[in-house]
Amino acid sequence: MPKMKTKSGAKKRFKVTGTGKIKRKHAFKNHILTKKSKKRKLALTHSALVHTSDMNSVKEQLRLK
Repeated sequence: MPKMKTKSGAKKRFKVTGTGKIKRKHAFKNHILTKKSKKRKLALTHSALVHTSDMNSVKEQLRLK
């Protein structure tokens, strides 16, 4: 039987932390930045964690389960 491949899109978008949580980046920091406030753009710069309700889905895509 062939190996299970990870979803290449998920591989590029998520990283696993040392404690097993999954990091992600914020959306909406790509273009049309002139109308967004400096405070909002700075907040979007920082990474966040995947919500617990989405964790199983992301782990499945990364083949961690």
